[in-house]
Amino acid sequence: MPYTVGGTTMLATVLTASAAVLTAPVAGLLGYRALKRHANAERMRITSPAGIDESGFVRIGGIDQWVSVRGESLDNPVVLEVHGGPGASNLPFVPRTRAWERHFTIVRWDIRGGGMTFAHGGPDGQGEMTLDRVYRDALEVTEYVRARLGVPKVLLVANSIGTVLGLRLARNHPELYSAYVGTDQNVLAGGRRHPAYDALLDRLRAAGKRKELAAATAMGPDATAWSTHQWSEFNKLVVTTDPLTFDTMKTVVVRSLWFSPLHTLRGLRTYLKGMTFAERLGPQAMAVDEWAEGTDFALPFFVFQGDSDVLTPPGPARRLFDAVSAPVKDFALIRGAGHFASFREPEQFLDLMLTRVRPVVTGELAAR
Repeated sequence: MPYTVGGTTMLATVLTASAAVLTAPVAGLLGYRALKRHANAERMRITSPAGIDESGFVRIGGIDQWVSVRGESLDNPVVLEVHGGPGASNLPFVPRTRAWERHFTIVRWDIRGGGMTFAHGGPDGQGEMTLDRVYRDALEVTEYVRARLGVPKVLLVANSIGTVLGLRLARNHPELYSAYVGTDQNVLAGGRRHPAYDALLDRLRAAGKRKELAAATAMGPDATAWSTHQWSEFNKLVVTTDPLTFDTMKTVVVRSLWFSPLHTLRGLRTYLKGMTFAERLGPQAMAVDEWAEGTDFALPFFVFQGDSDVLTPPGPARRLFDAVSAPVKDFALIRGAGHFASFREPEQFLDLMLTRVRPVVTGELAAR
């Protein structure tokens, strides 16, 4: 699910709402930030002679886009991450997910409009900002990775709104991907179904938030009819009315960005500007109907969802999973997690990847 809000990004909203967390470092504890960034940089170091740690810009879709490749052994399965947001690069989470790189070679691609790609080209250098263009970009990135690393297929791992793109890639191109893994899995139904909206109204009523309830009710449940501003306001309300999601934003998302060794203070501002710029992709996704696009997948299919996710609830994800036809499929809940489940609980997610996914894509399961 997208995590942008209002006329700015959700991260920017949380940065403001969490002033106590961030103003102290700005006021006098920048040294602590420097120490944490240094420690994270050390944690990120890859020294294995069989490993890889490279990053830079690749010409994709007519513009330069940032691609990072990291892992401790090139013999491990290759993962292509498709991040959410829109515009929310997964690079800030590398220190939290460092253990993943012991078992997988991970390709992190900053989609046009966000992250390092946005920082490099600026708003005028992002080209066509449509879902169809990003879909074609993803195929180009996939071909680049296959050629660069000499692998016939890559393991597709998508999170949040990136799962809209991920499902389409997996459905249409099983020859390119060894499996699909969705987390924070969106299940869009062309505006027909709206459990997150209904649950939000229930929370607002229970909390006696009449002004917010009136605003949400005025939007109506059909997200395909929302403006970008309404879509963003909906996400703001969802996050700020759910204690677990709001806590995750502060303790996982904001802290990961604040202590990222890959982002300077100016880089933080640019990151947020990119999310604001890229939010135009979000409403485009609301018209997607996964049921109409099809539930037949000719590759292994996995969904690992936060058990308490209110942005992309596990119920619809489970219903889609049950309807999917695939050669192998598996579903699991990540305990104690809402949205951003794989980043809040990276050890649980890694365990699922190692016990359920890796044996399938490496052939170990068939050999048992």
